[in-house]
Order: sequence, then structure tokens, then C-alpha cells
Amino acid sequence: MAEQKAERIAVVTGAGSGLGRALAIALTAKGITVAGLGRRAEKLEETAVLAGAQFLPIVADVADPDAVRTAFGTVRQHGAVSILINNAAVYPHRDILDETPESFMHTMAVNLGGVVNGTSEALKDMTALGHGRILNVGSFADLHPLPCSAAYSVSKGAVSSFSRALVADLGDRLPKIVINTWMPGILRTDMGLEDGIDPTLAAEWGAALALWNDPSLNGAVFDRDREVLPPRGLKGRVKDLIRMQRRQPRRIVL
Repeated sequence: MAEQKAERIAVVTGAGSGLGRALAIALTAKGITVAGLGRRAEKLEETAVLAGAQFLPIVADVADPDAVRTAFGTVRQHGAVSILINNAAVYPHRDILDETPESFMHTMAVNLGGVVNGTSEALKDMTALGHGRILNVGSFADLHPLPCSAAYSVSKGAVSSFSRALVADLGDRLPKIVINTWMPGILRTDMGLEDGIDPTLAAEWGAALALWNDPSLNGAVFDRDREVLPPRGLKGRVKDLIRMQRRQPRRIVL
């Protein structure tokens, strides 16, 4: 187990604060080397103090493909990337009448473009290794948008679609590269609510899911610590009744 952990390098984006920082701390506590990407060096250094020597702070704007390529080049000096948690996101509270095409697309560039940029680089290592874990932090915002959140809601919906597209492209050829969308819930962070879920608890769920190397998880969606099963059609529900069996959602066990 010690050797397996030593070989794993996880990349966590948005590691300078909030959930990203909590994820970095949770993973390093489990013996995983974590490269944390973020835009602010001082915030990454704060994470480094909390996460310890196995945390590698790397300043990079995930919306910039060249910056992400450079960042992953730095990570590869320490080993191949086998875990990627695409967490970085912005949530501008902006009325659609105040939104401009430029401001809308900037949110898309961070929330969706950052996922695409990080995944593109991580897959170079994972395809060579033959295995890997990609966890895309999603949201129910695309299904139930709140006021003043159009860009955020659309970008998060696109992240979920991107996860499904990755599985469609890679699932048969590289089943050991396991891809999930994970929705941590409304958190007690700057982007969340004061009475939200403790990001430390959410990070324990996310870290456990990222370390759950089971090809049968490929394409699964998790809400907090529970799998969200896809809807069953009428025929499927009838079969369940006849067979007296119904698939149960999986849980993240801490």
C-alpha cells in the first residue's frame, strides 16, 4: 500500500481555498502527493502549511491552456499524474441583464475550460499508465438555476456533459481510467452558504471517491456521499418488480 501511495500524484485545481484546500489536506493525510493549482501564490502557501510537505503549490490559471501545460510539466518532475480533481470554479452573482458576452465566456473559460485543460494534460499520463481517476466537481445548478447564476449554471451543466463524453470516448478502450461527476453539496465556503456543509467533511467524501479505483464506477454520478442512479424507464421498472430486485445506490464509506 505504501508503494502504491508513493506512485500516486494527484492534481487538485483551485487548491488555494475552500473545497480545493480541504481536498488537498485530505489527500495528503492519506499519504498522497498532491500538486495544488491556483492563481494566488500566497493562498497556495497557506494550503501548503496545512497540508504538509507532500503538497506542491503551483501557480496557474486553469483557464489558460499554456499555463496548465506548464503546470503539468512541473508536476511530471515528481512523477506521473494518476488522479485529477477538477475543482476550480468561479461563481459570479450577476443578473443576466448585467452579463456581457465577455463576462459570461470568462466564467465558461474557468469552469468548463479549466476542466478541459486539466483533463487533456492528465490523460497524457493516464493513457500511458493504463489507469487513472478523474473527478469533476459538478453541481445541480444546471437543473435548478438560482437567480443571477446563468453563467455558473450553464458551465456546470457543461462539465457534467463533458464527463459523459469522456466516458463515451474512453470507457471501452481504457476502462481503468475511471471518471465521475461529484456534487459535494452546498458548502460553508465563500461560494456557498454560512450554514452549508463543512468543506472538511465534503473533502473526505471527495478524497475517498478519488481513491476508489473500481472500473464499475466509470460514469457514475455522486451527490455528496451517495450515488445518483440514472432514471429507469417503464420497462426497467417492470423488470425490477418481476425480478424483485432493484439496484441500490453505492455509498462512499469513510
